[in-house]
Amino acid sequence: MADRNEAGSQLGEESPGGTDERSEGAAGAGSGGLDTATTEQDAELERDSEADGAGASAAGAAHADSEGLIGSEAGGEAGALETEPAGEVAASAARDGKSSDAYHARVVAAAGTPGGLINGLIRELRPKQWVKNILVLAAPFSAGELWAVPTLLDAAVAFAVFSMAASGIYFINDALDVESDRAHPTKRNRPIAAGLIPLPVAYAVCALLLVGSLVISGLVSMGLLAVMVVYVAVQLGYCFGLKHQPVIDLCIVASGFLLRAVAGGAAAGLEITQWFYIVVAFGSLFMVAGKRYAEVKLANETGAKIRKSLRAYSASYLRFVWAISAAIMIMSYSLWAYDIRQVDNSIWGIISIIPFVIGILRYAVDVDKGVAGEPEEVALKDKVLLVLFVILAGCLFLAFYL
Repeated sequence: MADRNEAGSQLGEESPGGTDERSEGAAGAGSGGLDTATTEQDAELERDSEADGAGASAAGAAHADSEGLIGSEAGGEAGALETEPAGEVAASAARDGKSSDAYHARVVAAAGTPGGLINGLIRELRPKQWVKNILVLAAPFSAGELWAVPTLLDAAVAFAVFSMAASGIYFINDALDVESDRAHPTKRNRPIAAGLIPLPVAYAVCALLLVGSLVISGLVSMGLLAVMVVYVAVQLGYCFGLKHQPVIDLCIVASGFLLRAVAGGAAAGLEITQWFYIVVAFGSLFMVAGKRYAEVKLANETGAKIRKSLRAYSASYLRFVWAISAAIMIMSYSLWAYDIRQVDNSIWGIISIIPFVIGILRYAVDVDKGVAGEPEEVALKDKVLLVLFVILAGCLFLAFYL
């Protein structure tokens, strides 16, 4: 199961499809450096990083991902949606549209310049997608080891290697899809497709990031190395064709979230209960199926073109997947909560069932409406969901640390 997407090739939601998925002036070549127009363009390119998994606009999501990486790890776990640029270029982009030739010309204007290459590399790394790697803290938190300095250092390394590996997957995915992206009205503005990053450079950076993540993992622990090998292998398989296989793509995207959660415990050598893995696994599948359901529902309502693997899903099938995933997750969490009471002699684990179940049901409202984008974005927009999460975290804190 993978990340926005596990990745999202995500998205950079994202993924992986995050893809961090969601430029003014021509590049200057003066002897003293780039001219003012180029500087403005470079700054705009950097701000216009692709937003992985953003559900900024459902219709925009369907259009931007018509060939598809919404929700995939390799695509950034959520497709190639670009955030709105600012300033003068924002007005121009709003006027011309991001699929217009004029906008595309402004994006590629920096191709072949040092500034364009640097900005392209930053955008392709999709640093906004690294936030999902905070899941590496889940295992240390549930093991009551969050404040142990050695454990925190191991978790920090796990965070870093996952960020490196996910960014490497984004590079290889967009390099493989460069021709189809160039034929797409909006994906042609991605750094590699737009020519900001030459293909040899993209492959070299990909190799550096992937190999580097494995080497660093091996230096920390063999457990972390094993997790990273599985992650990289699964995500590469996704990039090379598995993203077009129904059901398999769901599992791969969901596995990205699970492997992140497992990595934190593996890096620190922590023993994690089986309930933790079950809850995270089916929770990931619940969120991924919800995103797929939103895409299919949107396509049915608007007639938007969707990628091949999504055509194999019906809305009713995806409702079945996320409903049964939610049921298994709630049941497993409840059993885990009672296990917490026996192990830690605390009633707070059982009390945490209340905000957990309400939170799942609240999130399911967004899923049922077909507007569930990246989980972090849904949560940030829903204040009640945020409050429920804080209450849940507080209950678990009291159970594990008091």
